[in-house]
Parts: sequence; structure tokens; C-alpha cells
Amino acid sequence: MENKIFQNFLGEKGLKLTKERIAVLKEVFSSHNHFEPENLYLRIKGSGSKASRASVYRTLSLLVESGLVEKVTRTEKSNVYEHTFGHTHHDHMICDGCGSILEFYSEKLENLQKEICLGNGFDGKSHTLEIHGYCAGCKKIK
Repeated sequence: MENKIFQNFLGEKGLKLTKERIAVLKEVFSSHNHFEPENLYLRIKGSGSKASRASVYRTLSLLVESGLVEKVTRTEKSNVYEHTFGHTHHDHMICDGCGSILEFYSEKLENLQKEICLGNGFDGKSHTLEIHGYCAGCKKIK
């Protein structure tokens, strides 16, 4: 399904679904883990597929623009992404110690955001919530 969505998106932009873009798409959707572009490139290279580092970065930008992938956060090294197609909305807690990313969903927070939008006459379409701090493991070390 994501292949068809991406192909339609590319077609609307006058672009083609190349072998390199297919390799990136396939690797992105092979798991639901958060990933950095460089690690994605290395996984593609390790799998025997061919896609240059530049192709990975360009395709990743297109995947974000298409709505199939979202940027989760920015680390010291690079951005961190996840594919979102077929998954329900969630937010993230990001450990500043070890870099782990915990996903969570809170109906109370979602309702509060809707209430705030409504109270301000704002039609909210999406949001990103990141809570930075320390996970249980890193708190013990501190």
C-alpha cells in the first residue's frame, strides 16, 4: 500500500519510483523502529540493494513530504525518523542520556489540545510532542 501511495505522490511531482527509491522505501517499512538516515543507508548497503547516500537523504525528504514518514527529533548527529503510515498517532519521550525514544499516547493530552484549539478558534491538523529528560536507567546512573 505504501508503494502505491508513494508512487502516486511522486507522479504528482513529475518524479518516478526508481530502484533506489524502492530500496529506501522497503528498508524504512521493514520495521517500526526509529532510525537515523546514516543507519538507514548502511542497512540498505548491507542488504545488497543499491542506493547512494544522497539518494537515501533525498528519498527520505520525499517520504516526509508524502506523509509516510515523520521526523521524530533531532540529535547531536542527525534527525531521527519513523514511518507513520498505518500507525496511530503517538508522542515521544526522549532520553537525553542514552538517546532512547519511548512512544506514548495520552487521551487526556489529546483532549486538552483539542480544547485549547477550540477555545482559540484554531483548526488543529497535527502536532508533535517531545518530552526530553532521563529514562529510568539513566536516572539511576546520575
